[in-house]
Amino acid sequence: MGIHIKDLKVRPRKAKINVMCQPQLTAMLGCWAASDDLHSVGACRDAAQDLFHCMKTTPMPKKMHRPTINYHLARLGKKIQ
Repeated sequence: MGIHIKDLKVRPRKAKINVMCQPQLTAMLGCWAASDDLHSVGACRDAAQDLFHCMKTTPMPKKMHRPTINYHLARLGKKIQ
């Protein structure tokens, strides 16, 4: 049996997952599948260099701060009492 809290609402996640260098990675994997050039020395060389350049120059996304369980318990404790 759980506790019912009248005013408790859960917000859905709004942040879309952003994959860094997705077009370049897709191009390289497609090239590998089409030409069997897994070492990227022949036909896939340009695709591999584009991916390497993208990964080298794109800044890493910042991690979003997640509140700890203690924060949530303290916040809910005010509503239960």
